[in-house]
Amino acid sequence: MSKEMQELQKQWHSVVQSIHSNSNVVAFMNSRVGQYLDDHPFVALSLLMFIAVSAIPVAFFLIFVVTTALMACVGVIVMEGVIIAIGGIALLCVLCGLGALSLGVSGVLSVCYVVFSTLVNYWYASRGQIKKQELNGSLPQKSPSVLDLSANNGKNE
Repeated sequence: MSKEMQELQKQWHSVVQSIHSNSNVVAFMNSRVGQYLDDHPFVALSLLMFIAVSAIPVAFFLIFVVTTALMACVGVIVMEGVIIAIGGIALLCVLCGLGALSLGVSGVLSVCYVVFSTLVNYWYASRGQIKKQELNGSLPQKSPSVLDLSANNGKNE
């Protein structure tokens, strides 16, 4: 590996170690939910994607609820119930769509991870075999007669 790659790997390892040594992370990972998510990484990735993508619609809905509650203080009580019900149904539809989207993105990311890790492992394994063969001297080399023939063909032309 190149020096830059080794340095990047050391930095990444130190970041991961600092996250794993955080007391809140340790407490969560020792809980039943943390252990379940550790055993099921696709569910964890889907949940993370869902939370990240649904934060903005939930925030808009909460702003909407506060605004309608303020309108209710002015005297629009019936209208508040209708508007919050419609907003809740709209939020439910948006969150269902975002849930499906997060499952799809998680599936694509999982497939990409498996494909890329397999390719990288295959590439490093084949490089390791070539290096072992070079060290053992068992790589096939061109015979001198082939080299002589190519030299003769160049002279005849």
